[in-house]
Amino acid sequence: MSTAANAPSKSSATPERSLNQRMDALQRANEVRSQRAALKRDLKSGRQSIDRLLMDPPEWLETAKVVDMLLAVPKYGRVRAGKILQQCRISASKTIGGLTPRQRAELVQSLRSPRG
Repeated sequence: MSTAANAPSKSSATPERSLNQRMDALQRANEVRSQRAALKRDLKSGRQSIDRLLMDPPEWLETAKVVDMLLAVPKYGRVRAGKILQQCRISASKTIGGLTPRQRAELVQSLRSPRG
């Protein structure tokens, strides 16, 4: 007897969604991407401050990776962003919403310091 016959089907793992639900999710995802792109432009131009965003992020920014936002800041490349994250003991895969209060405070302090 095959073990595959006893295994549950993969389709039972994810709920079925209607076309309207999928379209709504797609629209929300596109809005979030547009907002993040605008934010990255504002960070690059200096119109927006990264430390303020880290301390009080809008809901749509909470699922963004910290490293992606750091890379949008002028003078922060992969090496410098990686060093700061390592110094603050933050994983490169960490999202802004997943930061602990200690990590937020330490990261903001590191970004404000002249050595940054």
